[in-house]
Amino acid sequence: MHNRLLLGPWIRRFLLEHLIAERNLSHNTQTSYRDTLVLLLQFIHSHYKKPLERLLIEDVSPEVVRMFLANLESVRSCSVATRNQRLAAIHSLAKFIGLHSPEHLAWGTELRAIPFKKTAEPTVGYLEKSEMDAILQFFNRKTLLGYRNHALLLFLYNTGARADEAAHVHVADLALGRSPSVRIHGKGDKIRICPLWPHTADILKHLVTKCADDDHVFRNARGTPLTRFGIYRLVQKAGVSVSSSDRSLRSRGISPHTVRHTTAVHLLRAGVDINTIRAWLGHVSIDTTNIYAEVDLEMKAKALAHCEIEAETRSRPWRSDTTLMAFLKAL
Repeated sequence: MHNRLLLGPWIRRFLLEHLIAERNLSHNTQTSYRDTLVLLLQFIHSHYKKPLERLLIEDVSPEVVRMFLANLESVRSCSVATRNQRLAAIHSLAKFIGLHSPEHLAWGTELRAIPFKKTAEPTVGYLEKSEMDAILQFFNRKTLLGYRNHALLLFLYNTGARADEAAHVHVADLALGRSPSVRIHGKGDKIRICPLWPHTADILKHLVTKCADDDHVFRNARGTPLTRFGIYRLVQKAGVSVSSSDRSLRSRGISPHTVRHTTAVHLLRAGVDINTIRAWLGHVSIDTTNIYAEVDLEMKAKALAHCEIEAETRSRPWRSDTTLMAFLKAL
């Protein structure tokens, strides 16, 4: 069978040549695309009962892809957002094959015509200053583990870093001198410099004492780097424990992304302009950052107070104005 008709070689080229060599996408994005294709191949294999090595490009028909997407939602209980994420990976594969194989251009066009489902924009969750302070005070800093956990939470709040970004910070990325800062490796291997509060710098300075420059800043009890999943569990644990005594937090789940949103909203309240916040968080587009201007009720209330119309004082009815009536009768 002609190699250009088989699906397997194209998937290998897509993952190695396109995602890594051409687009240099992050490891997490590569993993997401790979997982999508694994699920898709398993579904097509069960549908056609054909060996994976003999699957053709044409076997990935629009009908089969629609069935696969429906299966994600109904059987695997995936959200609409996850369904759309999987479809984006399939669209990207179809585009790649169509560009390099003109005979499959029409096939790729049909596949890319499968629409994304509209989703409701989730409400951005963030913490008030008192709530964030309560979570920062949760861990016992007199123990090594508690000190590290406090340092991690303070770092996330100071920088607005994603969990994966915090997990990959090395000692060499820290500048803890007169103007403390940290070099953060963000999505797409983009690097940004984020300032640190003097208090954060002091906490981190004690945390990384005796560490080599190539050591990770945040490590577990065995000395191995914390993963983004470990950071997520740590923040979630603090949130659950604090919310048990704080009624305002009880109904909300706290995650590293909640802390990231909190950083953005608190910067906005402090008067930092939206473009600086965009650079601080590592957003590519200002549109992504603009959501924080939409969610802050406190700032909306202050804006409303500035344009509030004063209540008009009601004048007496003209009939009761005896002076005017006397004047008119005297004419």
